[in-house]
Amino acid sequence: MLVDINSEHPEPRKIQRAVEALKAGEVIAYPTDTVYGLGCDISNKKAVDRLYQMKQMDRAHPLAVICPDLAEIAKYAVVDNQVYRVLRRFLPGPYCFILEATRELPRMLQTKRKTIGIRVPNHEVIREVVRQLGRPVISTTAQKTGGDVHVDPNEIDDDFPGLGLVLDAGGGGVIPTTIVDLTENPPVVVREGLGSTEEFMDEAPRSLRDMKVSMRQLNKELR
Repeated sequence: MLVDINSEHPEPRKIQRAVEALKAGEVIAYPTDTVYGLGCDISNKKAVDRLYQMKQMDRAHPLAVICPDLAEIAKYAVVDNQVYRVLRRFLPGPYCFILEATRELPRMLQTKRKTIGIRVPNHEVIREVVRQLGRPVISTTAQKTGGDVHVDPNEIDDDFPGLGLVLDAGGGGVIPTTIVDLTENPPVVVREGLGSTEEFMDEAPRSLRDMKVSMRQLNKELR
């Protein structure tokens, strides 16, 4: 089911429809600042299982978590001074940062390395959905394993039968997020995507070296 939605000023009643679908254990599709994504409620194991089935993915394939802002990230990932400076510099934006997971992250989502990919997209539709849901959305690209990224929301609706709904904000992008592993020193670019790797690698190491923000200030800002 397609639901047309304004990408800059999403209608509250349409956001609420998406939230209700997520709370009911449905998988939904939505626009991001890169490509369309598929996602479900982080707290619903059956929904996560359904997401893997729809994508035809191996269960070892990691998923990302979409948060509405930096404050929410600290609940599910370890955010020290150094990491926070990088996140504040590059988010919201077309990046997925791999961070050390906290105990709050459901075990079914943790990798063997006990890490998690974190996204804060620069797109108001999905960020507002997550805000109203009150917890993160588990997210992955709207494409079948080995297939092409879907640009047209109609194709997403056709290719993934069983979706709760598709939030249709028009044509999507074809370049995915840039994935950067911040658990490594120096950080490692896992995948080059829409986010500039040159800019990140120029800035992030300097940020990591020169960080002077205290943990007290960090905790205050994250409240």
